[in-house]
Amino acid sequence: MRLLLVDDEVELTQPLQRLLTNQGYTVDVADRGDIGLDLALAGRYDLLILDWVMPGCSGVEICRQLRQKSDSTPVLLLTARDTLDDRVVGLDSGADDYLIKPFELRELLARVRALLRRSPSMGARVVAEAEPRRLRCADLELDLDNQIALRDGRTIPLSDKECQLLAYFMQHPNQLLTHEQINQHLWTTEDIPASNALVAQIKLLRRKIDLDPSDRKSLINSVYGKGYRFG
Repeated sequence: MRLLLVDDEVELTQPLQRLLTNQGYTVDVADRGDIGLDLALAGRYDLLILDWVMPGCSGVEICRQLRQKSDSTPVLLLTARDTLDDRVVGLDSGADDYLIKPFELRELLARVRALLRRSPSMGARVVAEAEPRRLRCADLELDLDNQIALRDGRTIPLSDKECQLLAYFMQHPNQLLTHEQINQHLWTTEDIPASNALVAQIKLLRRKIDLDPSDRKSLINSVYGKGYRFG
């Protein structure tokens, strides 16, 4: 499922994008309302998560313009405005749900799931979600719910970080992912560890998922001085 997150608070969007990605969603992010509106109009998203107040265009205005074009994509509006009048304005603009900042991340996830379940266009996908969430790339499969990988008849238990890292790679096959991108995905800005921690994590994951490191090319390929490419 593909989500669009539009908010100008980087300290919120970065951890929220990581959280949603780890839940199996593909998440695009914009930090301006006008850019978010362009993406919403051009892309096919299953859900929009919009801040109310931001540069370029407000979340409420994005809702209004989408509804005027008969776009029924579900919208979750984020805002610090908590009066009844504000809620009425937000919902009247076309938003499907309203979440007041600050909020618990687990509540946001619950509301995302609820909106996706209620969306008529998501019927077939909701049925699919009853099954364990899985990612596939070539002959490698990742079971996100049970935190295991499967390859060549082997069941490979993974740690939390190994599962997060492998999911990130599998969601971006054949793309160069920089050290900075991977670090930001695995750790918050405050707890990014020493530079060799990522190297060690990659080494451990390679040992687990590669069929035979002695004579088979690794699925995780180093790009000298830049990062890694999966596939």
